[in-house]
Amino acid sequence: MALIDLQKISKHYSAQKILTEVDFHVDEGERIVIIGKNGSGKSTLMKIVNGTLTPDGGRRIIKNDLEVKMLDQRPQFEEGHTVRQAVEAGLKELNAAKERYNELSLLLAEDFDNKVLLDEHEKLSRYIEHHNAWNLDDKIERIIQHFQLKAYENKPVALLSGGEQRRVALASLLLQKPDVLLLDEPTNHLDVYMVEFLEELILKEKFTLVFISHDRYFIDRIATKSVEVEDCSLREYKGGYNDYLTQKEEYLRTLQKQHDNLLGILKRENEWFARGVRARLKRNEGRKERLMNLREEAKTNPAKIRKMSVELQREAKHFNRDKSINKQKMLFEVEDLELKLGDKELLHDFSTRILQKDVIAIVGPNGSGKSTLLKALLGRIEPTSGKIKRGEFKVGYFDQHREMLDDDKNLIETFCPHGGDRVNVRGSDLHVYGYLKNFLFPREFLDKKIGVLSGGEKNRVALALLFTQDVDILILDEPTNDLDIPTINILEEQLTNFPGAVIIVSHDRYFVDKIAKKLFIFKPDKTIEESHQQYSEYLELEKEVKELHDMEKEATKEEKPKLHVKEKSKTLKLTFKEKIALEKLPQEIEELEAKIDEKNACLSDPKCYEEIGLSKLAKELADIEALYEEKVEELLTIQEKEEEINAAQEV
Repeated sequence: MALIDLQKISKHYSAQKILTEVDFHVDEGERIVIIGKNGSGKSTLMKIVNGTLTPDGGRRIIKNDLEVKMLDQRPQFEEGHTVRQAVEAGLKELNAAKERYNELSLLLAEDFDNKVLLDEHEKLSRYIEHHNAWNLDDKIERIIQHFQLKAYENKPVALLSGGEQRRVALASLLLQKPDVLLLDEPTNHLDVYMVEFLEELILKEKFTLVFISHDRYFIDRIATKSVEVEDCSLREYKGGYNDYLTQKEEYLRTLQKQHDNLLGILKRENEWFARGVRARLKRNEGRKERLMNLREEAKTNPAKIRKMSVELQREAKHFNRDKSINKQKMLFEVEDLELKLGDKELLHDFSTRILQKDVIAIVGPNGSGKSTLLKALLGRIEPTSGKIKRGEFKVGYFDQHREMLDDDKNLIETFCPHGGDRVNVRGSDLHVYGYLKNFLFPREFLDKKIGVLSGGEKNRVALALLFTQDVDILILDEPTNDLDIPTINILEEQLTNFPGAVIIVSHDRYFVDKIAKKLFIFKPDKTIEESHQQYSEYLELEKEVKELHDMEKEATKEEKPKLHVKEKSKTLKLTFKEKIALEKLPQEIEELEAKIDEKNACLSDPKCYEEIGLSKLAKELADIEALYEEKVEELLTIQEKEEEINAAQEV
């Protein structure tokens, strides 16, 4: 049975239909991404799954005692709570369960055969295991650190920005680990390092997840199933973004309708994904194999680690040669630039040239100074020291405040301020509707006031307006926020065809990989590194270099004489739970082996598998094998720990 089962669900707002008799299922362990244009019904579907929105028709069936929790766009916190208190607010039940578990462990040490206590102890053990809460204090600290909340942990959560509050709410939900977690744009307000941590946590702890996201690398790494909301109905695709592209293209081909434009974009997107991502993965295979081989032999040889670390850094520098054409027109010349916000230093000693054909992405952690650098280039703030020389050129600027839009004007007035219904786009005279159709606006939107549009729709208007301007350079600050994937595809298409320079600030790795030819990377030492790598490849190299540094530290530590081993061994011992598992697991593993043999025998017997059903039998076998692997891994881990304890006691 599915954890959540939506059957024949319909929903409409006034005369507008959103969903019509759709079915949607969430099974344990699934990670489902909901894809679709803004306004198609993604958030509506999510709220119906959550139970906070009642459908107009259909049934929502949910497993008994199922815990479903959703990340709100505007989270609410208890009045007066600090950041740490807000993060820990949802953990009362888990903490109470751990306290009771410890009490029972002490009682069972004296009364091991008490069945009532054993049953409660086992139930609590499963509950804590399911929520991965054995080391809850360590997890809290790790999440606070990775989400850059440590500096604010004693600050009232009400004083934080909206993005910071969302990080607090997300941290709390991840720690609670509900049976089904619902996330609407979880990567908004996260930098790439936070997103990477989030990906690893979701995969490691095996969350059951339903989410909405425009971050295509995040979708591709996390999603096991993609569900597209389109024309009031749902269509399922197996796998993440790459699989979605392939299957969607095939689906559109079978329709034989007027989908040429969308099909073209999808085809180019699919070709780019295959060419760019797979090529990068292939390049990394050799390096990753060397890294894996190095792990064992380098444990006792820091010199080999240092050698490989130097090789990786040399590989990175290979991409950093200046490939600019000096004959190009110079737009910006930056000399010894230093930027500060109050007493906080953001950047020092930065010198560069930005030329007429450059396509640059400015990347780095949240708060590092990316948007401040944009404002300095635009002349909106003065540098603390250094010079920025600007050539003669016209700038098109896009930021999250959409300052170019007037809420009192409709779309026709916005694009045709001098009357008529024609718009000039880089020398082409187009009907305004013909142009806006490329940005997914239907004809009935032409008379709508800007003020009544959603945030995503306003962003689409602002981007469409930006590309009508006669400019030499486009400067965009986080342009993909609040955009759906179809609109991001259109934005990428427009930027690729733009003849001038482009400078973008973005955390969207896929978008940066696809658009940027050069990176300005903010470093921890307040400098900027210039690189011609793809951003995702740069991040992988950076991660591997850090891993090598950690390995070197560990190897150096192991070279030192081991002191006080005997004393330390006194505190190292198997937990009560591990002792019970050590007794029970061999028998459980033996029973699972017998079941696996039984299922394999049935798969070899047509009479047997036809009676049960081949697909059902294969799934049962896969489930048993997965449980078998889990139990074996658990037993080996406990046995290794026991051997370590015995070895330490012998020293």
